[in-house]
Amino acid sequence: MQVLDTTALLHWPVDRLAGGRCAFSQRSELEALAPARRMLVESAELDWREPSPMALEKARLAGAESGDLPRLSPVDLDVLALALEGPYELVTDDYRLQNAARTAGLVVHALATTGAREVWSWVWRCVGCRKEHPVESNHEPSRRGNGPECGHCGSHTEMKRQRR
Repeated sequence: MQVLDTTALLHWPVDRLAGGRCAFSQRSELEALAPARRMLVESAELDWREPSPMALEKARLAGAESGDLPRLSPVDLDVLALALEGPYELVTDDYRLQNAARTAGLVVHALATTGAREVWSWVWRCVGCRKEHPVESNHEPSRRGNGPECGHCGSHTEMKRQRR
């Protein structure tokens, strides 16, 4: 069983989508991106699901562990949660989603890209004192903006790749 990200719904032939699992929240994303394609996708034999609260919490924890949580959308979290329920293979070109899924031990397949070559860890780094802070699982996802205030000096933080 494969969990399909919205990219697959947009670009794969409809017959190739058959049997894939998708989150209900992807329907509104698909409607916003390509209304005509959404109607076509509705004819595919997809397994539309709502992820369980426990799976959503696992997805948030995986996103926090990899540091990707602040940049994952609610739809991304739903898709990751569905993949974690199996566990099932995840099909996505989203590098942050690939990173969080691999951190959680899932098998990931890319569609049109080569896919992420390695797993990265992300942290909040203070712009003032340069202290690194972990990404917490209760952080609200947001595609943009600064991170939390630094507890050490009070400056804002930015998301950076964790130094090894």
